[in-house]
Formats: sequence, C-alpha cells, structure tokens
Amino acid sequence: MTAELVRYAVSGGIATITLDSPGNRNALSRQLVGELVAGLERAALAAGAGQVRGILLTHTGSVFCAGADLKEAGAHGVEAGAQDLVTILRTILTVSVPVIALVRGVARAGGLGMLGACDIVVAASSATFAFSEVRIGLGPAIISLTTLPRMSSRAVSRYYLTGESFDAAKAQDCGLITLAVDDVDAALEPILAGIRQGSPQGLAVSKKMAAATMLAALNEGAGQMVELSSRLFTTPEAKEGMAAFLERRKPSWSLPAP
Repeated sequence: MTAELVRYAVSGGIATITLDSPGNRNALSRQLVGELVAGLERAALAAGAGQVRGILLTHTGSVFCAGADLKEAGAHGVEAGAQDLVTILRTILTVSVPVIALVRGVARAGGLGMLGACDIVVAASSATFAFSEVRIGLGPAIISLTTLPRMSSRAVSRYYLTGESFDAAKAQDCGLITLAVDDVDAALEPILAGIRQGSPQGLAVSKKMAAATMLAALNEGAGQMVELSSRLFTTPEAKEGMAAFLERRKPSWSLPAP
C-alpha cells in the first residue's frame, strides 16, 4: 500500500492536518493534494457535528510546502495541477472553522498561496519564504489570488520580481503571516484557546466575513489564472527553468553578476 502523505488527528477540538511528505519537500503531488483536501473536508464534517472548532495545518521535515511537484507536473498535466491548487485554496477559505498554519521551516511558491488562504499563520523566526516562480520561468499566477490581498504592494513587487528568500520577520511585516516567533508552540496556545471558546455559529459567521473578499477574488480570477499558469508551464523558458531546478544548475537565461 502507498504510504499516506497527510496525517489527520483531533485533540481538544482542534483537527491537526500534517503534511508528511518530507522526501519531496511536501510538494503538491497529486496524492498529497487529494489527501489534504480530504483532510480539510473531514475536519469540516467534524465541525458540523460539533467535534472540531479549528484546523491546525502543519508539516513534518524542514519544509512546510515547496509548491508544485515539478517531477510530476508533466505526467499529471499542468492544468490539472493548477486546478488542484485552486481546490486547496477554495477549501481552506470555505471551511466553516478557522484554519491556522504552523510553519517551522521553508515555504515556497504554492505553499505561500496556502498560507495566504489560511486565517492565521504562526511561523518560527527561522522560517524562510520565497516566491520562487520567477526563477524557473513562471509567475505566481494562482497564488496571487491569496497573497496579493494580504501583502503590501511594495513587498509584492519586490518578492514577486526577485524571487529572493525573506525571513519570518519580513513576512510578518508585509502581511503574509500573522506572527513570527521563536517559540511557536507557546504562541499557538492563546490562539487555540480563543478558538476553543468561540461558538460554532460565531466562528462560522466570522470566518465567512473575514474570507469573503478573498474568496470572491478567487472565484472571479481562478479561471484566468489557471489558464495563465498552464500556458506558462509549457513555454520553452519554463521547461528550461524546471529542468535546471531538477538538475541543480542555473538556467541558460540566468545572467551572471557583473
């Protein structure tokens, strides 16, 4: 049997969904996407039954999520992969309870889109973030729908265009995450305690209000961004960029420093 890539557990009214595919840096493979969406839907059903008040999305290994699984992109189909990411983001936004992300390490590309969709994000001070698409011939198409509303316009321009890595303090300053802290477990305690004290109705209504603008943007722009993402993946520049990434070399169009 194929090993599970996403683990699900409930304790104290919190459903913990753990991305557990460290071998490929928790990249969004078809299996991981399916199990993640299933976990979110399972938590939603448990919330409806009064068993869950919040969802904690976390990870094993040093990487929260590296984004698309580039090794699988061709076989699965680039449009299907783009649609998968839209499904994840929409599910996070529409589930009736708060989704809190806990990041202890690296988050890249599509992983940042997931963080943008989450209601609260707590990250270790040592965590790093990057919109790495530009360095492999792509653009942050779909994830722009959940990161543009969160971040300052100056930060968007800098990090979308350079692809550079930035730390958790900068991620907090620009609005991508909620908190950058040394002790993530201690920081989570009052957040989860507050959610446990919220009524199911109050949480559902408040979550819907907080997510409404972003969900509307996702529903309106998803089709266009899926088309753009799918087209970019098939271009010669993107093919070279992805090959260079997998072969651990610089792409042919990368310019040397003066």
